[in-house]
Amino acid sequence: MSERKPPDVGSQVRALRTERGLSMRGLAELCELSPNAISLIERGSTSPSVSTLHRLATALRVPITAFFEAQGDRVELILSRAGQRPYSGTDSVLLENLGAGLDHQTLEPFVVTLKPGADSGDQGMVHDGHELVYCLQGELEYEVAGTQYRLAAGDAVLFEARLAHCWRNPGRSPAVFLLIFQSAIQGESVEQHLRT
Repeated sequence: MSERKPPDVGSQVRALRTERGLSMRGLAELCELSPNAISLIERGSTSPSVSTLHRLATALRVPITAFFEAQGDRVELILSRAGQRPYSGTDSVLLENLGAGLDHQTLEPFVVTLKPGADSGDQGMVHDGHELVYCLQGELEYEVAGTQYRLAAGDAVLFEARLAHCWRNPGRSPAVFLLIFQSAIQGESVEQHLRT
């Protein structure tokens, strides 16, 4: 993993913020972060959590994948090689982007790796569109609309993302899963997700 270099999220945030005529304070208010946090992210002094990436994407009205692609990248096919994918995350959560940049793309595909005990926090998440979770390895617990679903390798859950949901890794080993967000509208991103 150390051979891969994460994308320059800070410059993407700055470019998108500037393009929309927002000040750091204005963006901070929209995504409920401090202006100092926005400044640290834009300067590359801190790596934003996945939850923070979703807050920024929602405030900037872009899919979360916008932070992983170079400006102007528009293609018809994306080949995603293991070990070469753009990624983001924290000590507990690794989010690997499986592809972004297609014209009118409404699908946001990721491979997520969670350390044991990692969870999304106490507050349930709600956003537009659909969400598909397919467990590849380990155990994953997804709570949707108050009901808990324990997923093992090969299990999947697909749901309306407007239903409050949260997740956690209840196991003793890392959990790896395919996570696909499907927006109803191109360019409309999901709200906070995958907190650490």
